[in-house]
Amino acid sequence: MAIIEFNDEYFMREALKEAKQGFEEDEVPIGAVIVANERVIAKGHNLTERLNDVTAHAEMQAFTAATNYLGGKYLKECTLYVTLEPCVMCAGASFWTQIGKIVYGAKDEKRGYSIHKADFLHPKTIIRGGVLETECADIIKEFFKKKR
Repeated sequence: MAIIEFNDEYFMREALKEAKQGFEEDEVPIGAVIVANERVIAKGHNLTERLNDVTAHAEMQAFTAATNYLGGKYLKECTLYVTLEPCVMCAGASFWTQIGKIVYGAKDEKRGYSIHKADFLHPKTIIRGGVLETECADIIKEFFKKKR
């Protein structure tokens, strides 16, 4: 029996599964999962088209699911895995959840929070980027190539 190693790459693959689901639903394929104690407690992918809601990003869906699961609004002991660097809105929401760690795949050179000079994350939030970056970027590129 194989032993599964729960690490950033493992959970980013789970977020990629969510991105693929979004791709199949003709949503911009960004996926997110929230993990507590090495267990996925929430999942989300973009639902902006289905819900006709520009705020229905993958991270926002996952934040809502995680806080409902935990029964509280703070995610201090949790990690968000998201396939694309959070935008300013999602980074701001992460601030209010006080999430412990954010791990993202591809960098968002146009709309990512880090291109701005303001600090959108909670001061205690740990950030790590570039996890499975190529895979995370490729699904977005494929989606937009298909659209053109």
